[in-house]
Amino acid sequence: MIPIIAIDGPTASGKGTVAQRVAQQLGFHYLDSGALYRLVGLASQQSGIEFLEPLLLKELCLHMEIEFRDGGIFLGKEDVTEAIRTEEMGKRASSAGAVPEVREALIQVQKSFLKPPGLVADGRDMGSVIFPQAQLKVFLTADAKIRAQRRYKQLIAKGISANIDILTKDLVERDLRDTQRETAPLVQSEDAFLLDTSDQTIEEAVNRIIGLYQQIK
Repeated sequence: MIPIIAIDGPTASGKGTVAQRVAQQLGFHYLDSGALYRLVGLASQQSGIEFLEPLLLKELCLHMEIEFRDGGIFLGKEDVTEAIRTEEMGKRASSAGAVPEVREALIQVQKSFLKPPGLVADGRDMGSVIFPQAQLKVFLTADAKIRAQRRYKQLIAKGISANIDILTKDLVERDLRDTQRETAPLVQSEDAFLLDTSDQTIEEAVNRIIGLYQQIK
């Protein structure tokens, strides 16, 4: 059986960075499930496919060539790491996520990342829906104020102005939407290990997860 580490958690919890480093240290493949909808947004724009064409969108999803490597995201041979993080792509990602055919196709896409020697997948429903058979499930979270501070520092470092109070409010509202949505809500699986990183560094979180994995493998 190919080993799977599923890392779920709310937005800005640091799960993406932690998951990438865990995958790198273990030599596993990495899946950033949250980027997939943004990739659909970009690929559909490039292909001229509208969101009112569900069957074409489904085919597009199934034939996207996606690769996560060296901290970057590639669509075909193009590095789209920054391109998919724009506000426009965020809106297109939301529109894509509202199409049932897209969600159905992306389940197949996500499962296709499961290859030897192993996979580290991060998202909101990796352990609860996509990879319920994962040997290790981690629900990685942090206090909303801490997450807002982290996001604030990221934005300021990129030269983007931000307001800490607005960021905190947005995160709390996002958490509420994610936990209450009907399809694949953000939820901690009963067999998931809860890891609160409010007072932890990225390195400490990575070491904790690798330690947990070594205990069960």
